[in-house]
Parts: sequence; C-alpha cells; structure tokens
Amino acid sequence: MTLYQDYGWPAKKLRLSTCNRMNMNEEKRLQRRQRLMDNKAYQTMEGLTRYMDRYYLDALIGVIPGWGDAIALICVVPFVYFSSRVIKSVPLTLAVLNNALRDVLLGMIPFFVGDIIDIFHRANTQNMQMIKGFVDGDEAVIKQVNQRAWQSAIVLILLLLLIALMIWLLISFGSYLYSLLASIV
Repeated sequence: MTLYQDYGWPAKKLRLSTCNRMNMNEEKRLQRRQRLMDNKAYQTMEGLTRYMDRYYLDALIGVIPGWGDAIALICVVPFVYFSSRVIKSVPLTLAVLNNALRDVLLGMIPFFVGDIIDIFHRANTQNMQMIKGFVDGDEAVIKQVNQRAWQSAIVLILLLLLIALMIWLLISFGSYLYSLLASIV
C-alpha cells in the first residue's frame, strides 16, 4: 500500500488532480500574461524599447543638450505606469525608476561621452526584461527585484541628488562659458 492508499485516496487519481491543477495554474498564468501583453502601455513599452535602444534613438536624442535627457526620461512613463498600476509591484517600480534615472545621469555627462554611454547602457531594454520576467513569473527576476527594493530606493534618492547636482554644474558651466564669450566680444 502506498501512502495515498493508506488514507483511502487512490494514488492515480491524486496524481491526475495534481496535474490538472498545475495545468489550470499554467493556463491562468498564460491568460494573465496575454491580458497584460494586450495592454496599451505594454505595447507602447515594446515600441519605445525598439526605437530608443535597438535603433539608438536614445543616444541620438541625447545630442540635444538638456532636452534629450528630458525626452528620454519622459519615455520611461509607460514603464513606471505599467509596473505600478497594472502589475502593482512597488519593488519592480523602484527597479524601473532606478534604471531610468541611472540612464539619465549617464546621458547627462557632457561632451558626447554620455551619448556614447547611452548606446551601451540600454535602460529601456533592461526595464522591459525585468517587466517580462515579472509577468512570466521568472523566479530569478522576481527574487532579484525583491532583493533590490531597498537598494533601489536608496539609489533613487542618490540618483535624484546627483541629477540635481549635474543640472547645477551644467548651468554653472554654461553661465561661465557665456561670461567668457561676453568678455571676449
């Protein structure tokens, strides 16, 4: 007698019901994934990822001083909306914001260095991979995002401070150049 039969359950039936439950869970997960992928914000994120990272539009827009980085930051709004409102995950939202602000900070480095870094950083692709991993239920991605939730919050605060410092430095440098040019003319 097996353990299952000791309790009056036929082993074959129990295995089948477990299989059916697993298939139903898998089916529900696939339906949820399809519903999320049909979401307009998800489709927008895929388009932004394609154009900003794969076609290097992020680096090209970054050539416009100040405005390029602001436009790149605006392109993160669908990622933040999807992770916070559709998936409803605070750790994922923090990780998405962390990647986006790191991308902006790196892109703000002057003399086209930031634009070259933008070619290799690909924050939108990283955000899309995290979101897809979360939607697919990828244990490694979920564990990584959850472990980095507090780290992301601290890094976000530091990145916001660094971005403010970089803006101040760029404005100071611009006013210095303006005064230098004004004194020559």
